Amino acid sequence: MLVLENVVKSYPQGDGPPLRVLDLPAYRIEAGEQVVLLGPSGCGKTTTLHIIAGIIAPDTGRVLLDGLDLTTYSQVGRDRVRANKLGYIFQTFNLLKGFTALENVLLGMTFSQQKYDRARAIELLKQVGLEHRLHHKPGKMSVGEQQRTAVARALANRPKLILADEPTANVDPANQQKVVDLIRESCRSEGISLLMVTHNLEVADQFDRVDNLAHLNRVVAATKQEAAS
Repeated sequence: MLVLENVVKSYPQGDGPPLRVLDLPAYRIEAGEQVVLLGPSGCGKTTTLHIIAGIIAPDTGRVLLDGLDLTTYSQVGRDRVRANKLGYIFQTFNLLKGFTALENVLLGMTFSQQKYDRARAIELLKQVGLEHRLHHKPGKMSVGEQQRTAVARALANRPKLILADEPTANVDPANQQKVVDLIRESCRSEGISLLMVTHNLEVADQFDRVDNLAHLNRVVAATKQEAAS
């Protein structure tokens, strides 16, 4: 489903040499697998997610998503692949404030090749317990309801992979487990692979597979080795 091979990413530093932030020799997620990605700040988690999503391109390496090598596409091409293959659950939800819950989910279908399916959007909102909030805008919903709307939107285009970036960070503790259960069960029911980034060890402990990017990213490993020597 997802294969990363020899993925390297650096960022320019003014007049200095580029700053290498990611050197990932190999990473793989199978179809339907649910994985947690841990790691301290600065270990490359956001960069990794953005490369998988096609938001940015690596300097070198291959990124295969459902058999398509994102590194062979232009930015516009990667955007199209993302629209058709990926669902993204953002830490800050990223709902459009001027649109209702139903309209936000429908917008998740706008850029994909999937049929604009109002019935599916309504059904997804029902599945996440928001049948009574279809026509409410984010400002009229609780934080938990906004997060559930974001989950429904991520599922709208029938993705192959969902990326969830700290999905419980802005949800009160009483509702964090509900959000995790909702995301996991939604992915199971639709056969979607899940990669969840979290700092919450209670969440991570619920997954069969937990990867620490600090152990996988050779840039971090090299920095630790230099500090120890």
